[in-house]
Amino acid sequence: MSGYRPGPIALFLAFLVAIFLLMPLLAVVPVSFTPSRMLSMPTGELSIRHYRALVDDPRWLDSILLSLRIGIVSSTLATLLALVFGLGIWMFRPRYTAVLVGFVLLPMIVPPVVSAITLYFLLTSMSGIGSIVGYDTWLGVALAHVVVTVPFAVVLILVSLSQVDRRIDLAARGLGASTWERATQVIIPNIKFGIATAWLLSFVLSWEEIGVTLFITSVNAITLPRLMWMGLRDNIDPSIAAISVILILITVTVMTARVVYRRVRGAA
Repeated sequence: MSGYRPGPIALFLAFLVAIFLLMPLLAVVPVSFTPSRMLSMPTGELSIRHYRALVDDPRWLDSILLSLRIGIVSSTLATLLALVFGLGIWMFRPRYTAVLVGFVLLPMIVPPVVSAITLYFLLTSMSGIGSIVGYDTWLGVALAHVVVTVPFAVVLILVSLSQVDRRIDLAARGLGASTWERATQVIIPNIKFGIATAWLLSFVLSWEEIGVTLFITSVNAITLPRLMWMGLRDNIDPSIAAISVILILITVTVMTARVVYRRVRGAA
């Protein structure tokens, strides 16, 4: 039986909805080419001065590299913690599983401002112990992002584990495999896609995090979202539109590459 194929009217309506949703993103493109020093539409003359400003001003490159460092470290730690927690829940099935899962997912439920204030006091207290981890340090920001992103990674890991057949774990256990061997050689290979997805989602959440970052940074750990926020608050720098266009192009390129890869792999 052939699958359902939408008609021309449905395709046209879907196209209109897509254009409506994309209009705010598309409006950023001409703004990035304005010759004005303020955020405005170009009146006829186009300029790339704001793209040059991204290269000439070292703050933009420093903030991008810092955001990458924080994102990689925090997403890796968050994925490892979520993986260990998920494996413990799935393999040992403790009595208070619901309570443990609810406790881990608590940062997802608590309002961001509450988490930000709590992390602010935590990191300021840690600053008295050492200058490496604490308030306004990149490692402190990474640890704060771990707290924020771990619940999302846990959800993805638990969903992936729910699709694993327990009989393969029982078979490995019956053949004398240890807990470590069952986890690393049997279970983890079957959820590697879920682990990669958890890492990617954690990285994206860390990359765009601004609410918590505003509370725990000052002048040293300036991430890209914080620098963009500072530009909007202080002088509405059009360079923000330029960096936004670059990020949109990167996102579109990655999504297009993923679609092409899946089609090529499916045709092979």
